[in-house]
Amino acid sequence: MIIGCPKEIKNQEHRVALLPSGAYQLVKRGHTVLVERNAGLGAGYSNEDYEGAGAKLIDKHEDVFAQADLIVKVKEPLASEIPLLRKGQILFTYLHLAASRELTDGLVASGCTGIAYETVEVNRRLPLLEPMSEIAGRMSVVMGAHALAKHNGGVGVLLGGVPGVLPGKVVVIGGGASGVNAARMATGLGADVTILEVDLERMRFLDITMHSAHTLFSNEQHLIELLPTVDLLIGAVLVPGAKAPKLITRQMLKRMRPGSVLVDIAIDQGGCAETSRATTHENPTYVEEGVIHYCVANMPGAYARTATQALTNVTYRYLEMLADHGVKEAINRQPALLSGVNVHDGKVTYKAVAETFDLPYADPKAALGLA
Repeated sequence: MIIGCPKEIKNQEHRVALLPSGAYQLVKRGHTVLVERNAGLGAGYSNEDYEGAGAKLIDKHEDVFAQADLIVKVKEPLASEIPLLRKGQILFTYLHLAASRELTDGLVASGCTGIAYETVEVNRRLPLLEPMSEIAGRMSVVMGAHALAKHNGGVGVLLGGVPGVLPGKVVVIGGGASGVNAARMATGLGADVTILEVDLERMRFLDITMHSAHTLFSNEQHLIELLPTVDLLIGAVLVPGAKAPKLITRQMLKRMRPGSVLVDIAIDQGGCAETSRATTHENPTYVEEGVIHYCVANMPGAYARTATQALTNVTYRYLEMLADHGVKEAINRQPALLSGVNVHDGKVTYKAVAETFDLPYADPKAALGLA
C-alpha cells in the first residue's frame, strides 16, 4: 500500500503523524511511504531522517493526497484539503466530526473512509485519544496559571499560594484522562482542587488515588455554588465522538470573579461552555463576562515533539494493520477499529455524528460489508 503523511497545515500545528522509525517499519514490510518535505521539522525530525528510513519525500502537499491509498494525519482535514480526498481512500486521523457540519459533509461527499483516532474504543477506553488528553490536561493547569498572572489580565492569584496565604482554587469538570491529569498537575502545584464527576466508581478511584483533591458529584447546583470562589475552571468533559455538552452557561459564568480563568479542553468537540470558541496558540485567550477563556483547539501541538511521540506510540500498530490488510481485514483482526469508522463511501457510520447533524446513519458493519 502507498501511505502518505502530509505536513499539517492547521495554524501552529507542529505535530507529525508518522515518525521516521514508523516509516522504516512500513517500508520494511513492503509498503511505499510518502512524506511531505518538512512535515517533521516542527517535531524535531528532519527530511534526512525520513529519507534514511526509506521514505520518499514529496514537495507538494496535493501530491501526497493524490498518490497515497492511505493518508495518516494528526488533525482533521482543513477546507482546502477536503477536495483532495477521494472515494476508496483511507483517512486515519483525529476527526472530531461532531464539531463541524462542513467537515462531515465534505468527507461524506469525498467517498473516503474516515477513521477517527478519538472514537477507537477498547474496553470502554479511548487509547488513541488518551495520550493527547493527558497532555492537554497537564497543559490546562500550566496555561491557566499563566493566564491568572496580573500582567496577563488575570486576578493575580498564585495557584500554590505561599506560607500564610491560601492557595488558589481549581475546579475540574470531568474525571477522565484529561481531568485526572489536570488535577494531578494542580495538586502538584499545591492548589485547592475539586473534581466534579458523575460516575460514582470513578469518584471512588479518584478518592483512593488522589488524596490531595476533593471529589464532588457533578450537577449544575454544585457547580453554581463553587463558581464564585474558583480561580481556575477546567472543562474536561467528553462524550466519545459527540458534541460536548454545554455545562457552563453564560449566566453561570457571570458568577465567577473578574480575572478568573476558564480552560476548555473540550473545545475540539465544540466546547463545554456557551461562551467558548476555538482559539489558536498565536491568540490563545479572550475575555467574556470578565472571565479569561483559553480555548486552543490543538493544545498538544504546543509541545509537538512530546505529543508526536506519545501519539505515534499508540497509533502506529493500527496504521500498520490498515496498511498490511486494508480496512475490512484490519477490523476482522482488531475489532476496535470498527468504532473508529466515522464515514465510509458517502455514509455517516458513527451514530453520535449522525444524531448531531440529523443525518442518516449507516451501520458500519453493513456499510463495509462485514459479516
